[in-house]
Parts: sequence; C-alpha cells; structure tokens
Amino acid sequence: MAVLLLLAASLGPARAEGPARRSQEPELAIAVWREDLVQLLRQMDSQPEIFPAARLERALVLGPSERARVVALWGRFVGVLLALEQLADRNGDFHQREGADQLRSFHVHRAAFLASYRFSMDLIERLERDRGLGVLLDEAHPQLGLPARSFARHKFHYLNVAAASRYLALEALNRNLGFAVPSELAAGARADRDRILEMGRGRGPLMTGANALRIVQDTALAAWMPTQENVARFMGEVRVRRHGEALISEEQIRALRPRLEPGDILLERREWYLTNAGIPGFWPHAALYVGTPEERASFLDDADVAAWLATRGADSFESLLGAAHPETYARSLHAEMGRPRRVLEAIADGVSFTSLEHSAAADSLAVLRPRLPKRERAEALLRAFGYAGRPYDYNFDFRTDAALVCSELIYKAYQPDEGMRGLELPLEAVAGRLMMTPNEIAHRFALERGSEQQQLDFVLMLDGDERSRRAHPVSAETFALSWKRPKWHIITASSPAADGEAGSR
Repeated sequence: MAVLLLLAASLGPARAEGPARRSQEPELAIAVWREDLVQLLRQMDSQPEIFPAARLERALVLGPSERARVVALWGRFVGVLLALEQLADRNGDFHQREGADQLRSFHVHRAAFLASYRFSMDLIERLERDRGLGVLLDEAHPQLGLPARSFARHKFHYLNVAAASRYLALEALNRNLGFAVPSELAAGARADRDRILEMGRGRGPLMTGANALRIVQDTALAAWMPTQENVARFMGEVRVRRHGEALISEEQIRALRPRLEPGDILLERREWYLTNAGIPGFWPHAALYVGTPEERASFLDDADVAAWLATRGADSFESLLGAAHPETYARSLHAEMGRPRRVLEAIADGVSFTSLEHSAAADSLAVLRPRLPKRERAEALLRAFGYAGRPYDYNFDFRTDAALVCSELIYKAYQPDEGMRGLELPLEAVAGRLMMTPNEIAHRFALERGSEQQQLDFVLMLDGDERSRRAHPVSAETFALSWKRPKWHIITASSPAADGEAGSR
C-alpha cells in the first residue's frame, strides 16, 4: 500500500489542496517513504535467486527479466532516498528557527536523515552479497534518469566519516533538546536509530550540544547523484525562497494561450515538491488542453468534423458535449477565480477542469500535439469530458474506468478503437502495475521523432532554471532529451540561454 500511496503522490500532484500542502505535512511523507523502503527490502529478501541471502564467491548470471527487476527496484530506492534527503535539507536550517517551528524542523530533519542513512546501509549490505549487482547498477540507466556509477556514488555518500559524524551529532542534539519526539515520527526514528547501531555505524564518543551543532552545520547534506560542489548550499538557498512560486511567469502563460489547440497534451513539472518522488522520470504530470467553447468551435470548423457530428445527430460539437455529458459540460463552463477552465487533468480532487493559469503555473512545461485529424481530436475530447468528475485512481489500474490518474486520462482519451487510429502509447510495469507514466509520453516522442511512426508534434517547451528564477523557451532537440533527465536536474543544470523559440516540428 505504501508503494501505491507514493505513486499516487507522484502521478497526481495535490495542487487542488493548496500551493504546497504536502510539503507542509513532512511527518506523513516520512512515514509513507519509510514503509515503502521496508517493502522494497522485503521484496529483495523474498527473491534469493536474485538477491542472495549470504555473500557469494562467484557472481550470479541473471537473465534479462531479472536484471530489469534489479534496475527497477534500484530506481525506486533512488527516488525515495533522494526525496528523504531533500526533505532533510529543507529542514536543515532548524538552528536558525525559533520555538515550535525549530523543534518540529529539527525532528523532521533528524527523522529523514535517519531513514535515508539506515535504509541505505541495509540496501548496500544486501547488494554487496553479489558483486555482480553493483556492476549492473553502476551502468547508466537513462530510462530511470540514472547516470553511470550511481551505486558507487551512493556508497561513497553514505559510507564515510561525515555521515557517521552527522548521525552522532543529531543524536547528541536530540538528547540535549530534552523534548519528546513527535508521535508521528517516534517509532520510525527509534527503529532507524537502533538499526544503525546494530550495524555498527555511528558508534563513537558522546558530544556536547555545541560541538554537535557545529558538526551538523559542517556536514550539510549534499545531493549524492551526481556529486557536485556547492549543491547543498544551492539547495539551501532556494528551499525557502520559492515556496508556491512558479518559474513560469503569468506573462508566459498569457503568451502560451494563442499557441494551444484543443486536444494538445501538456507535460508539467514542479520542483521542490515532495510529490515528485516515486515515479521514474523527469515529467511527473500530464494534462489535456480542452480550450473554451469558442476555441473548440473555431478549431473544429472542419468538413470531416461536421460529417462526424451529423452521424451523431448533432449540429455542433458543443451541443454534442452538452447532450452527452450535461453535468460535466456545465461544470466546465464555470470560471475558476474569474478565469475560463481550459484544461482537464486528474489531480487529488479527481478528474477536474482547471484554468490554464492554474495548471501551467509550473517550473517546466511542454506541449505536444497529436498528429491526428480534427475529427479524431474531437472524439478524444468527447471521451475526455466523459471522465470528468471521476475520482483519482489510487490503485493505478488502467484496466478500469471508475477512477483515473493523470496519464491515464491522456491514454484513454486517445486510445485506438474502431474508426479511431488514436495514439499507440505502450504501458509499462511500475510497482507491479501496468501503466503509462507522463515521462513515457516524452520518451515516445523522442523514439519516433523524424520517423514515419511519429505520432506527436512538438509545440513548445518552457524549461525552468532555478538560478535565473525563470523558465526559458527551448527547442525540440532539448525536449527530446528531457525524458532522460534525473529528478535532480534543476539542481545541477547550468543556466540555459534560450536556445531558440520552441516551435520547430
């Protein structure tokens, strides 16, 4: 269940709940991520044919499917561990806070660090039993955004004096604070602390509170993939300043509107959200641009569409929508804070109509256009309206229509059927569920680009850059590589110059 909760947070951003509600509930996030790591270790222990129970003299020779399972499990570990590190870093300035905020921040920081440290050592201990596993994981795995030597970097990051010193320092501070650990964190933090001691790491002399604080400040967390100087300092500079502030500006969103057509696919990313953890890939959210009634009427003014409407007994697409889905159609016409609802997307509140200003207020955004006749795009819109109002699919079951995740809405709106060529978007296994992640849509564009099989055209990409605090228009070439980006791309990317207006196809 924890795996599914984590996936839910990733595929369906909880923007309807407020600017960063989940980032304000770190105790819940830590509990979910800890349980996910526990389940991942249990999965390893239940497969001794892949993950041996004792150290081997000779490495196992794994088959293709077994190797794929090892890599997929590693990718899931990486996503959760990096999320824990980001949360610990976000609360690493606890010594500069005051009162209850200081205490809560310290305990969140400590619990996130203990979990990442403990489970990293548990993972390393299991993987080291077969030296071939480390060799496999040190290969580059672009489908997960993992560069070469990721496992070696992981070991270097956690198996060193600085990490052990940080553990000792945080435990000394915990004793000196003299306050009880919050109940939501207590059991997990205690279990992680005891496991660390059991494994023999972190043993050493007791520290005074002053020395401990100095060590915590001197051993600030740094993103371990890729290792890079000043990453921790950079993360510290942005973690407070940009809560609820998107890199894509309102002016850019206004300029975006005339370039969109009903049926366009939006890929979105918001940085520094805890909800980005769990699903491999750079793009965690997808949405469908449906436009306003006026935009649809203008776009669908087409002879083939008119002929199709005649077969449905309708004289206009809007009348067809209203007749087929009266309640959801009426809902789509209600403005959101005075703004037309131009986007349909599956978020925490379910499949909802939102304004473009709401949906596109992200840090990176890409727009893709299906290479389909207007009649088929009209049919996709009609299908999509039929899903409006359905709940979010926390079971991630693409086989049913009762509830949907964000990418499932795109998949089913354009699913091929009799009389509809649609889009061939393959499903993949993630956490035991067949699904299509938003990142796979970008990957599909990259695979097919320039070939006779190309199904999607590139319209634009606004690429967020944390250093300049802006999103820059970039080219189709840049977008075609974006699916390979790791989750921490925005931390390490240099400030891009706009590489040309993003409009080539």
